[in-house]
Amino acid sequence: MGEDDFSGLMIYVIDNGGQWTHREYRVLRDLGAKVSIVPNDTPLSSLSDADGLVLSGGSPSVGLEPEKMGLSSEYLDSIDRPFLGICVGHHFIAHHFGGLTGKGASSEFGKAELEVSSTEGILEGLPVRFRVWESHNDEVRETPPGFRVLARTADCPVEAMMSESRPIYSLQFHPEVDETEYGVEIFRNFLRKVAEWKSGRR
Repeated sequence: MGEDDFSGLMIYVIDNGGQWTHREYRVLRDLGAKVSIVPNDTPLSSLSDADGLVLSGGSPSVGLEPEKMGLSSEYLDSIDRPFLGICVGHHFIAHHFGGLTGKGASSEFGKAELEVSSTEGILEGLPVRFRVWESHNDEVRETPPGFRVLARTADCPVEAMMSESRPIYSLQFHPEVDETEYGVEIFRNFLRKVAEWKSGRR
């Protein structure tokens, strides 16, 4: 597989009711991957050909309404593939692995400046500061054990994080919208991680 030939990758976008889930689909599709949006109660058996999964944004408050996240816990526990969580997907990953989520000290809606502390993982090759688009009340207050913070904003201390033991990445902001700079590059980096993971299994 060439560096940016993602045609052999199958990505499932797990729909948590986000208003921009279709944009996540479109960016991944335009980068060349095969993509399908599925509800978050899709049986594990229907995802057996997944190379990577995206846990979409949405409106549930993970700490108060975990049941609205469907089978997301089972996916994380049973599917050994790269994951990308966005907004509520980010919250759920933190919650699932033992972090703390809840209402932030300051809600973020609209443009914010991301401050990148570690240009690795899905932020590899990106500037240390760039504009992102936010839409959230809740946030990750404490990262789970074994996760590392990659970026923050002035009002949110955990804007991006990654697992140190599995290819799991998550973002508070929305890389799928045009208002976020380098959003396409973030999805491209994720697909590269998926490709690397798939190549390593052969």
